[in-house]
Amino acid sequence: MAQDDSRKVVVDTSQGVAANLTPLPLTAVTLRDAFWAPRLAVNREVTIPSQLRLLEETGRLANFRRVTGKAGADFRGLYFNDSDVYKWVEAASWALAVEPDEEIAAMVDAVIADVAAAQRDDGYLNTYYSLERADQRWTNLRDKHELYCAGHLFQAAVAHHRATGSTALLDIAVRFADHICATFGAVADGKKMGTGGHPEIEMGMAELARDTGDDRYMQQAAYFLDVRGTRHADETCGAIGGRDYHQDHLPFREFDRMIGHAVRAVYLNAGATDIYTAGGDETLMVALDRMWRSMTERQMYITGGIGSRHEGEAFGADYELPNAQAYTETCASIAAIMWAWRMLAVTGDARYADVMELELYNGFLAGLGLDGASYFYVNPLADDGKHRRQPWYECACCPPNIARMIASLPGYFYNADREGNVWVHLYAEGEATIALPGGGQLDLAQRTHYPWDGDVEIEVTAADGETAALYVRIPGWAQGATAELNGGPVDTEVTPGTYARIAPDVNRGWHKGDAIRLHLPMMPVWSESHPYVLENAGSIALSRGPLVYCFEGVDHPGVDLRDLRVSPAAEIEIVERPDLLGGVVALFAPAQVISKDAGWDDTLYRPATDIAKSSVTETTVTGIPYYAWANREAGPMQMWLRHD
Repeated sequence: MAQDDSRKVVVDTSQGVAANLTPLPLTAVTLRDAFWAPRLAVNREVTIPSQLRLLEETGRLANFRRVTGKAGADFRGLYFNDSDVYKWVEAASWALAVEPDEEIAAMVDAVIADVAAAQRDDGYLNTYYSLERADQRWTNLRDKHELYCAGHLFQAAVAHHRATGSTALLDIAVRFADHICATFGAVADGKKMGTGGHPEIEMGMAELARDTGDDRYMQQAAYFLDVRGTRHADETCGAIGGRDYHQDHLPFREFDRMIGHAVRAVYLNAGATDIYTAGGDETLMVALDRMWRSMTERQMYITGGIGSRHEGEAFGADYELPNAQAYTETCASIAAIMWAWRMLAVTGDARYADVMELELYNGFLAGLGLDGASYFYVNPLADDGKHRRQPWYECACCPPNIARMIASLPGYFYNADREGNVWVHLYAEGEATIALPGGGQLDLAQRTHYPWDGDVEIEVTAADGETAALYVRIPGWAQGATAELNGGPVDTEVTPGTYARIAPDVNRGWHKGDAIRLHLPMMPVWSESHPYVLENAGSIALSRGPLVYCFEGVDHPGVDLRDLRVSPAAEIEIVERPDLLGGVVALFAPAQVISKDAGWDDTLYRPATDIAKSSVTETTVTGIPYYAWANREAGPMQMWLRHD
């Protein structure tokens, strides 16, 4: 199967800023580790096939067939159900890029045939509006998600083209994109004025521009961004209302914090980052940096989860981070990864890679059950045992989003930059074949037990005197990290939260067998919240390396988790448990059970009393990685425990 090695997240342009880092094609990276490689396999063997079955059973595919008369039923489901099909196609396409599979390829080809048949003669494609609602096209941009669905189609088309070399879906996407470009723009040009209530078209158009080389699509993405907050009111296409829920309350460059629907907000910022790479408009980067700081410094959970409010699936006020009521949609964590990835590609700043890793191992991964076929839409940080993963949802945005993120995962590990250097962002056992801009090649192999162990060896397995520097990320949590080159010290600072630049002797270059060894200490750490996060006052949470831990009732029979008290100074036992939850490192810490006294029976409030009246029992708490919770019997879960 033909492979297109031009996969890029950001590209150099003749005008504006050129991206610093260019990702590798998925074919260049092979993961063989015990953590991510099995998940890639489960995604390919279980998740993707089971989701196709559910797309069929729920009528999402029949919606395409009914347009051509192959299915006679009414439109089924939510008006944006087309997007779930497109995300599935993207997931399956990336899976094909990682490992060709005739069965999956046949599935994808069949779905693309249904999509192609449903496209209208003018290029328009949306099954909700294709038949009985054809006269209502583009009349409700705020609510009906036509542009959102189009954006997902464009991303799927680019993934399929890059993975297979086929233009079957890309041709469909280009026709629809041309229709959109002819429809939306300046009223003086005879076009409709407006943008989508759910951002996504910006990323989709930008991806299409990069894949086709047609700058019109990037310009159209910029139009959709710039028209926000201008109080557009063209009734022929429907204004989106000026609400912060839709990121329409101000012009984008005036946004000063993350607000409104979390997925929409972060998708928009990812698209704006794409647009920045094409035009170099520094006012965009100023706004993006301002919002990044707002999100990560005042609005993000310790797991990386974002969007604290159930109402509007939205960001809350600064430090509004409730635990049991946390919304933290899985799609929001995926959006945060996409945004962080783009900011990293532009800047090379390790803070973006740190957040990307935090999301991947925690906020995102918790959304998928260990069975590969059950999902969380909402990801609380405390629960009474009633929140369980489901095999599907009426609004099924998260399951295929999870599938496409896992399928594309190998592409997040490495970059090359314009100067011919190689950047290592994430750690896992595996190999990479890196084509350098100057025409050379550097092959690397990682050996590590990450994320359970912080020792990483990066060996050069093929080189011809290449002098490319390797920039290896030293995670922000890795206090006391060290690095060696061929057994000796490296001539560079090794500072947590940065990239360490490691280069060979310029007269010798890299040779086969050269090896970098990193030691990233993974000492368990108890963390506290900012004092304005009132719900966590007097409580601490446990992490180790890139993983955040939680505590489940199943490991503490007869104990109310709310009664546990721990000491941040107590020694923590680190135990590898291959028999537990697919194989994890569990953490054990001494604790006390502070049971309420009988005086609290039938009483909600009383005068302050001395804690000595409560019963104190010594015990041990068991911490498991947060991503693995709710995979055993139902029961309570806590992340934050009281401390002495």
